[in-house]
Amino acid sequence: MTNAPRSLAEAGTAILSTADPRAKCTETARIAVLWAEGDLPPGEAATPPGRPMRPDKPELLAPAAVRRRKINRGTAGRIALLHALAHIELNAIDLAWDMIARFADGNLPRAFFDDWLRVAGEEARHFALLADRLADFGASYGDLPAHDGLWDAAMETRHDLAARLAVVPLVLEARGLDVTPVMIEKLRQVDDDETADVLEIIYRDEIGHVEIGRQWFEFVCAEHGADPVDLWRELVQRHFRGDLKPPFNTSARDAAGLPESWYRDLPAR
Repeated sequence: MTNAPRSLAEAGTAILSTADPRAKCTETARIAVLWAEGDLPPGEAATPPGRPMRPDKPELLAPAAVRRRKINRGTAGRIALLHALAHIELNAIDLAWDMIARFADGNLPRAFFDDWLRVAGEEARHFALLADRLADFGASYGDLPAHDGLWDAAMETRHDLAARLAVVPLVLEARGLDVTPVMIEKLRQVDDDETADVLEIIYRDEIGHVEIGRQWFEFVCAEHGADPVDLWRELVQRHFRGDLKPPFNTSARDAAGLPESWYRDLPAR
C-alpha cells in the first residue's frame, strides 16, 4: 500500500483489504497526511469488501463462546480486557474507513471526510495504545479468541448512510460511553493506573466520535426533511439487533449532544 491512491475511497478500500492491524494504523496516518495536503479527492462511492481482512489470529468465535475474565482476577483478567478492547478498536478503524469508502459521493462536503478521517486516526491510535499495553504484560493481539459479531452492524446498514450513522456511532459507540468509566474505576482499584490512563484517552475521544455521528446524522436528516429523533428511533428499531439497556452515562451522552429524549424509553424489539 505504498503507492499513492487515486482517491480517499480507494484508500479506504485498500485499508479494509489489509489484514495486518499495524499496517492499517500506519496507512491510516499516511492517508490522513495526503488528505490534509489536498492531494486526494474523495472519489466516488466504492464497494469495500463485505468483511475487512483479518490476520490469522485471533480465532473468531460466536460472542457467547468467548470466555470472559474479570479485571480483578490478576494479570490474566487485564490481558483479556485489553485484548477484547483492542479487537473492538480494530473493528472501529475499519468501520470508519467503510463509512468513508462506501458513502463517498458528490453530495457530502469535505468536512464529512475530515471528521471520519479524524475518527479513523483516533481509533488507530487507540488500537496501538492497547496493543502496546498488552505487550507490557507479555501478550499480543491474537493471543486470545475474539468474537465475530462486531461487523454485523456494518453489514446491516451498508446501503443506508442514515442507518449507519444511527447504529454505529449513536448506539455502539454511545454504549462505550456507558461502560468505560466503570472499567476505569475497577482498574484504578487494582492499581493498574497505566491501563486506566489508556482508557481515559479512549473515553474522551469516543465522546467526540458520538458527537461527530450525531452531527452528520442531523445533516442527513436535514437533507431529507426528517426529524432526527424520530428517524433515529425508527432506524434503531429496524437495524439494531438488541435493546438499548441502562444504565446510561447521561453526562457523557449529553456532552456528545445525545440527550435522553433520543434513547430513553425506546420500545423493546
